[in-house]
Amino acid sequence: MAESSQEKTEQPTPRKLQDAKKKGQVAKSKDLSAALVLMAAVLFFFMYSNETVVSMGGYLSWYFSNCFSFNLPDDQMYTVMVNSLLEVVTLVVPLILFIMAMGFIANVLQTGFFISSDAVAPKFERMNPIEGIKKLLSVDSLVEMVKSILKILVVGIVSYVVAIKYIPEMLMIYFKNPQLEILEIVSVLLVIAFSGGMVFLVLAMIDFYYQKYSFNKKMKMSMQEVKDEYKNSEGDPQIKGWLRKRQREIAMNRISEEVPKATVVLTNPIHYAVALKYEEGISKAPVVLAKGAGDIALRVKEVAANYNIPIIENPPLARLLFKQVEVGSEIPVELYQTVAEVLAMVYKIKTRQY
Repeated sequence: MAESSQEKTEQPTPRKLQDAKKKGQVAKSKDLSAALVLMAAVLFFFMYSNETVVSMGGYLSWYFSNCFSFNLPDDQMYTVMVNSLLEVVTLVVPLILFIMAMGFIANVLQTGFFISSDAVAPKFERMNPIEGIKKLLSVDSLVEMVKSILKILVVGIVSYVVAIKYIPEMLMIYFKNPQLEILEIVSVLLVIAFSGGMVFLVLAMIDFYYQKYSFNKKMKMSMQEVKDEYKNSEGDPQIKGWLRKRQREIAMNRISEEVPKATVVLTNPIHYAVALKYEEGISKAPVVLAKGAGDIALRVKEVAANYNIPIIENPPLARLLFKQVEVGSEIPVELYQTVAEVLAMVYKIKTRQY
C-alpha cells in the first residue's frame, strides 16, 4: 500500500499546475513558435514582396548608377548615409514588428498570457557545471538531438525537392530585366520557404503535443501527494471540486472494470447498489467488487444490465453491505447465511435460463 501511494498515477491538480506556471514550467514547443514566426514572415513577404522589391530595386539602381559620380563634401556625407539608412529601416521595421508580434502571439496561444519572475530570477545552481553535464547526457537531451536531426533532414529534403524544380528557370534569369530578376528570385525563395515552413509547422505541431504529454507525465502526482495537498489547501473550492471529480472518475472506471465480473448486484433499489462476486470452490466468501450510491448506483446497475448480471432488490442487505464492507473485502461472517440465500436464488434463475 505504501508503494502504491507513492506511484505517480494521478493527474496534476489545478494548484500544482498553477504553482508550476508561476515558476515558468509550462508545456510549450519552441519549434511551434519558430514555425509560426517563419510562416508569418513568409506571409508578410507574399503580401508585400512586390512593393519591397521595387523599392529596394529602385534604391540599388540609383546607387549603382550614381556611385562613381558622387561629389559630396565631407560635411554632407554623414547626412546622406543617415538618410539612406533610414529609408532601409523604413522598409525593414514593419517586418520586424510583424515577426515580433507573431512570436508573442505564438507563445500566448500555447501557454496563455502570464509573467513569471521565478523563470528569469538568477539561480546559482544553473551555473553548476556538473548539473549542466547531467542535462547534456539526459534522456531529454537525447530526444531533442534526435528531433533536431529529423527536422533538418525532413525540412531539407522537402526544400531541396521544391528548389530543384526551379533550377532551369533560375539559369535563365541572366537574360531578364534586373528588377524582374530580383522579383523572380524572391518568388522562388518564398515558395521554397513556404514548402519547408509548412513541413516544419506540421513537425512542430507533433512536437507541441509531445511536449504536452511529457509535461503532464512529469507533473503527475502520487495519491499521497494529492492527500497532502488537500490537507494543506482544505477549503479551496477549486481543489475540492477537482478531488470530487477525480474520485468520481476513479469510481466510474472501477465500476466499468469490476461489475462485469460480478455474480450478482444487490440494490436498495434506488439509493444503493453493491456488486458481489463468488466462485464456488475458489473463493472463501463473496467479495464486494464495487458499490455506490445515487448516480454511481445507477451506473452499477447499468453495467450489470449490459452484461446480463442478475440484479436483486434486497434493501436491508444492500444497505448493510454498502455501509459495512469496503470494496475488495469479503463479506462478514454474520451475513454469510443471508448472502447464501441470494446466491441460491441467482443460481436457480441461471438454471431456468439454460
